[in-house]
Amino acid sequence: MLSGVWEAGGWGLLAGSALLAGAAVGYVGRIPTRMVAAIMAFGSGVLLSAVSFELIAEAHDRGGMVPTAIGAVGGAIIYTGANLVLAARGARHRKRSGDQQPAESEQAGSGTAIALGALLDGVPESIVIGTSLLGGGTVSAVTVAAVFISNVPEGLSSASGMRRARRSRRYVFGLWGAIAVISAVSAMLGYGLLGEASPALLAAITALAGGAILTMIADTMIPEAFDDAQLMIGPITVAGFLSAFALSHLGH
Repeated sequence: MLSGVWEAGGWGLLAGSALLAGAAVGYVGRIPTRMVAAIMAFGSGVLLSAVSFELIAEAHDRGGMVPTAIGAVGGAIIYTGANLVLAARGARHRKRSGDQQPAESEQAGSGTAIALGALLDGVPESIVIGTSLLGGGTVSAVTVAAVFISNVPEGLSSASGMRRARRSRRYVFGLWGAIAVISAVSAMLGYGLLGEASPALLAAITALAGGAILTMIADTMIPEAFDDAQLMIGPITVAGFLSAFALSHLGH
């Protein structure tokens, strides 16, 4: 049991560390906004594939249609409600690479709201990584890869916007470093607390995470990609989707 908890934490930390890597590139480098948008579109496609084939399909296999539907709708509602609260406090454009993010001097408390928003985006993904190990199975390589690949453009785009909003280097790297650690803890909790859960409950929780992630893609990732890569967002997103789909079928 304990070894499984630590394994889940390791995989969660690996996936979360991509946020820090992306933030380093986005904050220190000067990545063209069109390239950021293209990377975000690819990451969106990867996550869409993971939600479809690794989360929703897995939830349905575990518990059937009713828990899956309840969980997915619940995840969408919870994410949207929390996002509305945070958006009103300055976190609406936390993944944007342009000038949309407010500086702390422009909207007091926006830094805290952005930090909470980053937490809101990352926790569902990490919990799913932990639950994928339950039952003595191996971690879902597709889920870890999808979260890792999508986290790079998320961190890159958000950190680029934070730099434009004049947030300090300490704030940016402290935030994403903390989120990486919380990702590990969330994966550990997903494994440690849900080991005795019924198949229906596990299905609902997996689908809840899937619904939250799908809502996050539609609400924050696709808009960022569309703003600067309008003509190419479709093919790039499909490329990300097919890449994750191919990965899920390796060895089948």
